[in-house]
This record gives sequence, C-alpha cells and structure tokens, in this order.
Amino acid sequence: MKKLFFVYCLCYSLVIVAQDTYIHCGKLIDTRNGKVLTSKTIVVSGKKISRIENGFSTPTSPEDKVIDLKDKTVMPGWIDMHVHIEGETSPTHYLDGFTLNDADVAFDSQGFAKTTLMSGFTTVRDLGGSGVNVALRNAINRGKVIGPRIFTAEKALASTGGHADPTNGYRKDLMGNPGPKEGVVNSIDDARQAVRQRYKNGADWIKITATGGVLSVAANGANPQFTQEEIETIVTTAKDYNMKVAAHAHGDEGMQRAIKGGVKTIEHGTEMSEATMDLMIKYNCYLVPTLSAGRYVAEKATIPNYYPAVVVPKALTIGPKLQQMFAKAYKKGVPIAFGTDAAVFPHGDNAKEFIYMTEGGMPMIKAIQTATVTNAMLLDKDKEIGVIEPGYLADIIATDGDPTIDSNAVTKVTFVMKEGVIYKQN
Repeated sequence: MKKLFFVYCLCYSLVIVAQDTYIHCGKLIDTRNGKVLTSKTIVVSGKKISRIENGFSTPTSPEDKVIDLKDKTVMPGWIDMHVHIEGETSPTHYLDGFTLNDADVAFDSQGFAKTTLMSGFTTVRDLGGSGVNVALRNAINRGKVIGPRIFTAEKALASTGGHADPTNGYRKDLMGNPGPKEGVVNSIDDARQAVRQRYKNGADWIKITATGGVLSVAANGANPQFTQEEIETIVTTAKDYNMKVAAHAHGDEGMQRAIKGGVKTIEHGTEMSEATMDLMIKYNCYLVPTLSAGRYVAEKATIPNYYPAVVVPKALTIGPKLQQMFAKAYKKGVPIAFGTDAAVFPHGDNAKEFIYMTEGGMPMIKAIQTATVTNAMLLDKDKEIGVIEPGYLADIIATDGDPTIDSNAVTKVTFVMKEGVIYKQN
C-alpha cells in the first residue's frame, strides 16, 4: 500500500511541475520599437511569455526545454487582416459553389487553416464566407483543429447584384431574392437587420462590399453599391454589438462614403484618389492593400477560361493599379494594415505581401509592424498579441535569414509557436 501511495505521489508531482521553454534567439525583432535585437532568450511558461533575458540563458530546472534559434530571426506571429479561409482559387472555383456541400467546405478549410499557420500567421481576420468560418474559428479555439486564431466577419454584406450577392451569375430561376439573412441589404432597415443577423450567427467583425469587385460575376468592379445612410446604419449598429466594420472598395466614391460612414478599414483601395487618402488620414481609417491578390488575378486572367469572361478585363487592370496606389498612399501617410486576400491566391503564400510592400517603398521593419502591432491594435488584442514581451501570448515565429536585410526571408518560416505550443520546427 505504501508503495502504491509513493507511485501516486510521484505521478502527481510530475503533473504539477511547470516546464518552461527557453528560446535562444540569434536575432529578435522588437516590433513595438521597430528594432532588431541580438542574442536574446525568450522564456515561455504555459501559453505566455514570462520574460526576455539578455544572452543565451541556461534553464533553471531539468524539466525545462531549450530551443536553439541562434541562427534564425525571431519575431511575433504575423496577423493577416484579410483572408477567406473557406476556399481557394482554382479553375473550378465558380462551379464549386454548386457542387460542394458545407461539409466539403469544412474539410477543405481545415487544410487551408493549417497551411496558413505553418507559413507564420498565427492570427487572421476572415472577411467573408458561408458561415463555416465561424465553426472553424470555434474548432481551433477548442483545440480540435490546427490553425491560426480567427476573427471572422461570417458572411459579407452586399446590395442586390453587389459584389457579395451570393446569387450573382446564377440562372434567373435560381437567383431568388436574398435579403438580410443572406447578407443582402437594400434599405436602412435591411442594414440594421443584416448586422444583427451576423451577430446572431457568431461574427466578430462586419464586412461590407462598398463597391463592385473584381472576381464577382458582374460587369462593374468599382461603382458605389451602398448609400451613405446604409453605411452609417451598418456602422452604428455594429458598434452597438461591439463590432467594427471593414469595407471592400475599389472605386473612389464608394471609398469616400465608407470612410465618412465610419468604417475602420478599407480593403484594396485600388482607385483611391489623393482626396480620399486625406480622408483616410483624417478619419484614422486603415488601408489593407492586398497587393498579393492584385498581382495574382492579373496573372491568372491571361489564362483562357480560368475566370469567367466578365471577370477578365477587371482582373487584368487591378494589379498595376493596386501597387501604384499603395506607393502613393504610404508616401502620403495613410495608415496601413497588413492583409492579403488569401484564397484569391493559394493559402500559404501570404508572406509575399511583405515583399510587395517593400517594393512599394515601405521598409521591411515597418511592413512587419503592420502585421503585428498595428493589426493587434485593430483587433483590440494589443495587450495579448503582436509583440514579444512578458505577459503576452507566446505566438512566436522564426525565419531563415533576416527579413530586414533579405526580404525573401519572410517566405522561409522554419519555426511556429502559437500560445506556447510548437507547430513547426525545422
């Protein structure tokens, strides 16, 4: 009996011993101050960072673990503010809406989520899907699925025939008359109801399609598609439910309405004028440029039958315009947030956005800040993620090479930790 009691006590003691992880960092990017530090040790206890020490510290307990990243550049996990985690571009993408069930979408989304995490993105904002994105968020939070932390808009809001009208391009007998429940808004009352429905469905954010879009099966990619009053109603209603609003927008007039209406982020911003840039600064509205998507669609539009015919002319023009607009906006001082529109291009290539941002004139260290401290602030999580400091969640990644010296290093993520759990270590 005494022997059994001893074994029980020994097992119990093993359970309660706290194991710390010591991460030896050759270089460590201080995202709060925009500096690259050298020879640091991050000590992780459970889900959080407990301390940062100078040099390469020795563990104080035999149960502690050491991770050698002395030849890597370490930084906080990245945050992508514009993804669509449920799907991915392909020649059959438009047909998939008629052939895939929600269960199929759910299985596919798990793979996209894992790929996204492994590429260094520990947090994402999903800006529109079928609602599977809410279930995926919950499954990841419960530890059932591997993926980034998700903040989702559930289903994006559109006007009839607008960019996010789910029946665009359908046969007339299949179009029906979608309304607020399906995310289609045609009045102030609809606007209010649609936001409340998103809240009921589990959304964290609201997304509107303030103008036409490139990949929707509709001719105009830039016209305004909400009235000023509808946008203001959406924003004020969202605020009642502690949600912010993101606005897809390519055309300038639609952007101006969205900014004046109180949205927090403008997605894409392709035809943004200098007057609109001034409004962005005045209203502290953030541009999410999605340069990766612009380049990808312009490339794929040259492939016969990859996109429907009505999409091709829109796709061919967007890439160069986005890059030029971004360069002007950054130079002018427009607030910038990192976002890619992943799904328009393959998930996992999100980090190429950093390279395109530097080509537009933004230094790499500032680009990394947009994907860490800036995005954490926009998500109201700046006390939890976005920096490597004591008390913050241990979302930590590492790259081969220093991205501030070689921009291609962002595509070489070799280590991924989320909330203290290692998911990738080469």
